[in-house]
Amino acid sequence: MSHHHDHDGHDHGHEHDHDHDHHGHGHQHGHSRMGHVHAPANFGEAFAIGIVLNITYVIIEAAYGFISNSVALLADAGHNLGDVLGLLVAWIATVLVKRAPSARFTYGLGGSSILAALFNAVFLLLTVGAISWEAIQRFGNPEPVSGATVMVVAAIGILVNGVTALLFASGRKSDLNVRGAFLHMAADALVSIGVVVAGLVILVTGWLWLDPLVSLAINAVIVWGTWGLLRDSVGMSMAAVPPQIDPAEVRSLLERCPDVASMHDLHIWPMSTTEIALTCHLVMPRGHPGDAFIHGLAEELALRFRINHATVQIEVDQHLACALAPDDVV
Repeated sequence: MSHHHDHDGHDHGHEHDHDHDHHGHGHQHGHSRMGHVHAPANFGEAFAIGIVLNITYVIIEAAYGFISNSVALLADAGHNLGDVLGLLVAWIATVLVKRAPSARFTYGLGGSSILAALFNAVFLLLTVGAISWEAIQRFGNPEPVSGATVMVVAAIGILVNGVTALLFASGRKSDLNVRGAFLHMAADALVSIGVVVAGLVILVTGWLWLDPLVSLAINAVIVWGTWGLLRDSVGMSMAAVPPQIDPAEVRSLLERCPDVASMHDLHIWPMSTTEIALTCHLVMPRGHPGDAFIHGLAEELALRFRINHATVQIEVDQHLACALAPDDVV
């Protein structure tokens, strides 16, 4: 893997070469712990299956929407078409993440997974807004709904979305982009369950207002679930420290290293939804500690915090270092 790109270039040439090793080293450690995260090959299949399933379902649903004169089904078909788009974006991102770095995109295209997660969150919220608007208008103007057809088609929807969500369930903890895809599908399975229940009750009681009511209730649940995705993906695009890392712990690990008098300019940021980078300046008045120190530090950061791209600048003159950058300056 060509990960030379994340070296700061501050050190001398011979250390430069060593640094490549130490990045490789850190990476190996990261991989052993994170094997399941870094091999989205199975997610490639998951995306492909999910997209095929959903496109088929959209065609069936739209057809029956016309036949049964159900605006609900047509709206849902449109919504599911949106999901196909969401899955496609997430899939493209998982492919782009694996592209090698270029002269211009020195980190590769890992950031695309952050953008995809952000897109999925925003897109879900927009969809919810559109469906809610439709539902609110229906309260004042209920339309006849063919309960039986709606129930059958929505039942297929539970199956399609449920199966697709399960395909992504394993990766949702470790990769925000995959979590976006998972949430999207799980939300849809939920929508379909609500539609089936509504269809049944409408068949029995003829309460047409139930259709928009259930729709609004489901939307509220989707917003609640999507909020975290939106918050995390916005945080990532602003280069915030990933939520699972406590910056104070990283700081104390670095400051406790032997011979480190002080530290400044600590930055921890996500390069993609699975890769984390760190840079910092360590002031070591007794001189450069040698490459073994840097290798060991990179390994420890990879093991404890899953930070796989650590770049450390060693400074020997304390007074010069302090003048350089107080901690509250970027």
